[in-house]
Amino acid sequence: MTEENTWTSEGTVEITHDVGLHARPSVKLTKLAKRFSARIEIAADPEGPWIDAKSIVKVMGAKIPQGTILQLRAIGTDAQPAVEALIDLVNQNFEESQDAQSA
Repeated sequence: MTEENTWTSEGTVEITHDVGLHARPSVKLTKLAKRFSARIEIAADPEGPWIDAKSIVKVMGAKIPQGTILQLRAIGTDAQPAVEALIDLVNQNFEESQDAQSA
């Protein structure tokens, strides 16, 4: 069963965090994703592979580096706010200051 044409919300955002989507940023992203009932997937490339944004193991395992244009897609009743919230989190540098990144 494929759902490629049924995604109700999609977006992109650049990963600007110094270490990319590593431990702390991955935890923050997955925790936020879990607040939504929508099925949410992310990818480092529009062609995939797409991974479950609610799985810390899969998100950290993707090792998405700084400078990557992260692809997001979601399906479900709260898909739009989910994608918007995740984009905001990334744009806010995962709510970390530059000093915290260097530590």
